[in-house]
Amino acid sequence: MSAIVIKSSNSKNLRLLTELAKQLGERVDKLSAAQAEDLQLGLMMKKEKTGKTVSRRAIFKHLDS
Repeated sequence: MSAIVIKSSNSKNLRLLTELAKQLGERVDKLSAAQAEDLQLGLMMKKEKTGKTVSRRAIFKHLDS
């Protein structure tokens, strides 16, 4: 199964795209803002994954800068 996420501030366009997907026989799920953020964070984490362990101190030092 594959999926796409389309973000738009134009609700008219989103309704149009939703109707098109339904007419094509596809399932449409709406994500909340929190779910979209979680998805994006997960994708970023997967992209940056190195397999190396980093100390808590190093993480907080980087966040403070």
